[in-house]
Amino acid sequence: MILITGGAGFIGSVLAKQLNVLGHNDLVIVDKLESSIKWKNLRGIKYLEYIHADELFSGDYDDLIAETDMIFHMGACSSTTEMNMDFLMKNNVAYTQALFRFAATKNIPFIYASSAATYGAGENGYSDSHNEIPSLMPLNPYGYSKQIVDEWILKEESKPEHWFGLKFFNVYGPNEYHKEDMRSLVHKSFEQIKAAGKVKLFKSYKPDYKDGEQLRDFIYVKDVVRAMIELSDPETATHSGIYNLGTGKARTFLDLSKATFNAMGVTPQVEFIEMPDALKDQYQYYTEAHVRKILTVLPGFEFTNLETGIQDYVQNYLMKENPHC
Repeated sequence: MILITGGAGFIGSVLAKQLNVLGHNDLVIVDKLESSIKWKNLRGIKYLEYIHADELFSGDYDDLIAETDMIFHMGACSSTTEMNMDFLMKNNVAYTQALFRFAATKNIPFIYASSAATYGAGENGYSDSHNEIPSLMPLNPYGYSKQIVDEWILKEESKPEHWFGLKFFNVYGPNEYHKEDMRSLVHKSFEQIKAAGKVKLFKSYKPDYKDGEQLRDFIYVKDVVRAMIELSDPETATHSGIYNLGTGKARTFLDLSKATFNAMGVTPQVEFIEMPDALKDQYQYYTEAHVRKILTVLPGFEFTNLETGIQDYVQNYLMKENPHC
């Protein structure tokens, strides 16, 4: 039985759907649906049980979770603008620690979501070497919550034999629609183009970067899910640890918006706007994953290039009546 926290969320629901495709219907979905539209991500997915995240450790489901033989921990507060550190300590740190201890006790595979937000402004680079992780300086509370978990797990003596922490870079793709301001720039661009025929991008406030030439490592959610499933196999992925999961090729916001315009068949038109003051001190101008390490575990893994991924996302999901996977 496979337990997926955040199973109704963006990455978790795409993962659950792909596991169904591979013949796994023995899924337990853990999440908080509340009043958002996340529930739509679960339509069409076959699973054994849905458990509210706050009830997982209540004791009511002990017999069920005792049957778990693999955990994908995607559930967390993913808002980079969340300022309540106590909330993040409970939901992102303590919850992950409890699940990791459970996986260690049962010695079952455990894959969890870390984040490229741990790298802060990138002043210490983007190396996922375990030796470099303690020196990272996140810019926001969310990134710091992920940093705490990464450092804690590395110091834990009791670990499952097979575990991976994945530093996701800028993930885009279907099933992100409930994320509001945390949606990818692809989805935001699509909505702006559909409404006004143009895209608004933040101006640059650093002389090294022209407007629209801020760089991110954009990775398609289908690649993220494919990598996680390959890593979950102890026979093929034998080197547990914390790894970057990005393409290794940074692209500009202008590249992304142009690809979105092209996928929609619309002539590009970009307007540069002022960045809110609240974002200026925590804004990343450049991210690019070092991928040599993960490619030693997944040799031959090929990432979808930005234009191809956006074309698939826009034309096969966003432009459809039902855009969900």
